[in-house]
Amino acid sequence: MKRKWMLCCAAAILLLLAAGMAEGTAGQPALDSRSGKEEKEEQTGMKMKIGETAVEVAWEDNDSVAALRELAQEGLTVRMSMYGGFEQVGPIGCSLPRRDEETVTSSGDVVLYAGNQIVVFYGSNSWAYTRLGKITDQSEDGLRALLGHGDVTLTLSAGE
Repeated sequence: MKRKWMLCCAAAILLLLAAGMAEGTAGQPALDSRSGKEEKEEQTGMKMKIGETAVEVAWEDNDSVAALRELAQEGLTVRMSMYGGFEQVGPIGCSLPRRDEETVTSSGDVVLYAGNQIVVFYGSNSWAYTRLGKITDQSEDGLRALLGHGDVTLTLSAGE
């Protein structure tokens, strides 16, 4: 747990430093020299499993996902609990950067709640969340089968 907390803190510090370095002179954003392919590989560099089932996720490009990706380098296992008949929620073990916005979720949405909990929806809800991604390879029925019949374990790992 202490190692997870240290990794969270390190990821947050690195993100803050990187954000400061990304500014050009006079507050102008620096040009990004990465190609579109490299950027896409960076965005998809994290794998997610629900129980033993690997799912494809279109990850958002934000500070929260970047910090989550840092945690996934060591492997991150989250014990999820059913809540409200439409979602699974579980503690990450530390707080991540967040930009909560009033959001209407749908089946497959992956969000950050309160900065320290990951939520995966198999139904719909509206609340203030930070969007993390969307499961793209499962239907609503498929997600209900994976998530709607008891608590699950979510595993995040770094991709190839």
